[in-house]
Amino acid sequence: MTEAKTHAEALLPRFKLERLLNQGHRAAGRRSSLLGSIDDKPALLILERAPFPVSTAYLGETPAALSSLKNLGANDIYFWFLARSGIVPSTPTDDADADFFADLKINLIYPCTSTHVAKYSKQPVRLVTETAEIYRDHVRPYMQRKRDEGRLNWVYNIIEGRKEVEDVIYRTPLGAAGDEGFLLLPDLNWDRKTLDALHLLGARRAGATFGSLRDLRRRPPSPWVAAYAGAASSRATDGRK
Repeated sequence: MTEAKTHAEALLPRFKLERLLNQGHRAAGRRSSLLGSIDDKPALLILERAPFPVSTAYLGETPAALSSLKNLGANDIYFWFLARSGIVPSTPTDDADADFFADLKINLIYPCTSTHVAKYSKQPVRLVTETAEIYRDHVRPYMQRKRDEGRLNWVYNIIEGRKEVEDVIYRTPLGAAGDEGFLLLPDLNWDRKTLDALHLLGARRAGATFGSLRDLRRRPPSPWVAAYAGAASSRATDGRK
C-alpha cells in the first residue's frame, strides 16, 4: 500500500501541460481539465478547488499569510479583493496584471453589524411562499426600515456616482428613458476575469421609488425594462468575444 501511494504521488510533479481543455462552466472556473503527458504518455489532469479546512488555527492565520493581494473595489463598508495564498508562477512576465494569478476571491465587510453576522452564520432554512399581502404588510416595511438605517447606502453610492464610477460598463444616456434609466456594473461576487462566473449588477437610477421586482407588477412594463434586458445581453456577449 505504501509503495503504491508513493508511486501515485510521484506522478503529478512529472506532468507536462500541453493545453487547457475546459474550465468548468457549472463550477464557475473552479475546475479545469488539462491535457498533457507524464513520461511521454498522454495524461488528463482535472484540477478542482478543495473545500477550506475548518481548523481555526489555519483560518486565523490565512489573512496575514497571503503572498499577494489586489483590491478590486470598495463601497461604503464593503471591500473585495483577489489574493494569492502561496503559489508563485515560475516564469514571470513583464505584465504585472498578467503575472497576478489569484487563487482566492475575498470579500470584506468592515465594520460589520450583528445583522451581517447572522446573515453569514449557519442557520436553518425555511421555505416561505410570499403572497401579495405578506409583501405589503411585512416584506416591504422591512425593506423600508433597512433603507432608513442606511443598509442601502452602497446602492445609492453607485446610482449617484460617488463610488465604483470606473466600474460602470453601461449607463442609460441621460433622458433616454425619461426620468428612469439604469446602469450595469460587475457584481462584487465576480472576479472580473472568469466569464463563466460572470455576475452583473443592474441598478435603476430612480431607485427611491423602486423597492424590488414586485413593484414591476403595479403597472405596465416601463421602457427601461426592455432596454435593461437588451443591454445586459449585449454586454455579456461582447465580453465573450
